[in-house]
Amino acid sequence: MLFLRLLLIALPAAASIVEKQRTLRGTSVSNATHLSGLQRSPCHCMTDSKLWRRPIRTTPQCVFIDLGAGSGKNLEAWTSNKYGPVANCPGGKWEAILVEANPLFEPVLKKVSEKWSSMVTLDVSTAAYMCESKTAFYLDTKDVQKNVWGSGLNAQNQEMLGPGLNKVEVATININKLLTENTIPGDWVMMNMDVEGAEFDIIPCMAQSPAASLVDRLYMEQHDPSWGLEGATPATMQTALAGLRIRGVDIPMYSPTAR
Repeated sequence: MLFLRLLLIALPAAASIVEKQRTLRGTSVSNATHLSGLQRSPCHCMTDSKLWRRPIRTTPQCVFIDLGAGSGKNLEAWTSNKYGPVANCPGGKWEAILVEANPLFEPVLKKVSEKWSSMVTLDVSTAAYMCESKTAFYLDTKDVQKNVWGSGLNAQNQEMLGPGLNKVEVATININKLLTENTIPGDWVMMNMDVEGAEFDIIPCMAQSPAASLVDRLYMEQHDPSWGLEGATPATMQTALAGLRIRGVDIPMYSPTAR
């Protein structure tokens, strides 16, 4: 195998994130009663489209896709060969695509990625999903020391309820489209997914998409199924993961210490 699984060491939240939390303007949500009726999927599964652009690139390379990129430490781990030597990528070439819905992370992500700016694409204030739309994103402004890990699309995530919850609007990006438009069959594609419950919407959809075969390795943190917006069950998830494995996707056990 080209890359070895490795636990990453969590880094503390950047000071700039703390400061932005103090000044961010959003719609405050104080309790679960106020959230009734809000938790609907903004769009539904799209597996493929003739309108999606196929890459003109023909030379294979590694592609690192980080969904829920947070403070960018997974990019730092990638470039530091902690997932395996990037020199072993086809032709020694790689690129990274970082997707992060939380706007609080934008300054630190830009700073982390600027060293490799020609090889890194940032999609900030953009939520990884299975279709394209606009949706509410709930910011956990309480758990600063834990990289505001309660933020997500579902306000009923119990880590987020209370006075430290703010709502902003973000775009969603279709992961099937992202794969189709940015990778080719000869690439070695590693996807890291930590999307606070949206995996229960994304993975069953991805398992039905031709784009799934483009992924070589998937690291995924599973959360409470109720944090998804489409009603997928643990059984649905296991069926989808089994389908991905049949199609050649390597899915090692996700390490929580990586976040």
